[in-house]
Amino acid sequence: MGKNYYTVKYGDKWASRKEGSSRVSKVSDTQKEAMEYSRKQAKKNHSEHRIQGKDGRFRDSDSYGKDPFPPKG
Repeated sequence: MGKNYYTVKYGDKWASRKEGSSRVSKVSDTQKEAMEYSRKQAKKNHSEHRIQGKDGRFRDSDSYGKDPFPPKG
């Protein structure tokens, strides 16, 4: 599985950020645009996409990798 991608609030805009990176990958005017880019990157890298809400808390996530079934533990 690749690095996860996040859609995050970035000042008065929205951005896509790769896990472990201190810089954002792409800045967008709308959350929808940032989500589309992050989702595309997560699918390409078989990783997870997490979406931050306006309140700063993560509200949703989607996994595009190979999830083990049944889960361990």
